[in-house]
Amino acid sequence: MLELSAAAGEIDLKYLDESGFCLWSEPGYTYYFKGEQKRLEQTKRRGRRLSIIGFLQPLIGFVYGLVIGGVHRKSYIQMMEQEALEAEKSGRIRVIVQDNSPIHRCKEVQQLWSKWELRGLYIFFLPKYCSEM
Repeated sequence: MLELSAAAGEIDLKYLDESGFCLWSEPGYTYYFKGEQKRLEQTKRRGRRLSIIGFLQPLIGFVYGLVIGGVHRKSYIQMMEQEALEAEKSGRIRVIVQDNSPIHRCKEVQQLWSKWELRGLYIFFLPKYCSEM
């Protein structure tokens, strides 16, 4: 229903996710084909992690923020506040589809939900353990 509403121009629909990059790969977060041996060459020094939080609006745009280290609730809140401000300025309902990451549901963030909704920003959580979505 959200995708149909967005296609009809009734709402702005965006998808949010975070990821991180570093010189040293965590073995648990690597991909390999079934039947192939898992082989990772690691650097001697780990280096600093670069993380990204991004909002994808299909066929329209991609907005992102970069953080040295991990994405924490402070950077998440900052990005969501910007989305709420833009929704308020445009006068259009904006829906953010996201997973159930702990930073998306922490108490500090939950206290902001009603404020964001008054500005036109709504959150839609994907079902838990639903990677295909």
